[in-house]
Amino acid sequence: MEHGLVEDGRPRCDWSLAGSERLRAYHDEEWGVPVRDDRQLFAKLVLDGAQAGLSWQTILHRQEGYLRAFHGLDPERMARYGARDEARLLADAGIIRNRAKIRSAIGNARAFLALQAAEGSFAEWVWAFVDGEPVRNAWRRQSELPAETPLSQAISKELRRRGFSFVGPTIVYAWLQAVGVVDDHLVSCFRHRELRAGAPRRTAKGTTKRTTKGSTKGTTKRRSTAR
Repeated sequence: MEHGLVEDGRPRCDWSLAGSERLRAYHDEEWGVPVRDDRQLFAKLVLDGAQAGLSWQTILHRQEGYLRAFHGLDPERMARYGARDEARLLADAGIIRNRAKIRSAIGNARAFLALQAAEGSFAEWVWAFVDGEPVRNAWRRQSELPAETPLSQAISKELRRRGFSFVGPTIVYAWLQAVGVVDDHLVSCFRHRELRAGAPRRTAKGTTKRTTKGSTKGTTKRRSTAR
């Protein structure tokens, strides 16, 4: 197989070729697509928090388990969970049975509802950090992608101030990539071109409304296999 290519001949980000066909489909259809729905943003934040210390492929293959176990990742249902639900989740082999992560998901549902009530829209709150437009980077190698940026640091800090957990800057950056607030498809990837079709260009040097410029200067580097 030629580097960056699969049978269909379309070049992709390197990390999408290091796993299953499902991982590749996630790259092709979901990763980097802007999400502006409150519940979808919350669901992806829960899944990214569950990924901490694990590979994304591990979580992706348990996505249905999370949707089933957490009632569709409905924050209103999750916010009402008690000790019995926690015990049920700890016994569920379809999810990551880590007590801290389970408690974080429940606590984050409550924090999400509080933020939503205060701001009116979780999506609008998140997207205001980038003036409503994705940060569109132009990386040529996977090794260039940062683990975190000033943007993810600022959002992480604000989320933690509002009661969220498992939302460190690295987790938040992975989440921003997943939901299209940051578009980190390599320039050689066919999705880099597709996602930019008809969209105004915005680089990580663009100004933001609530935080410092979202540049990647001075940050550490992400492992080339991380999504």
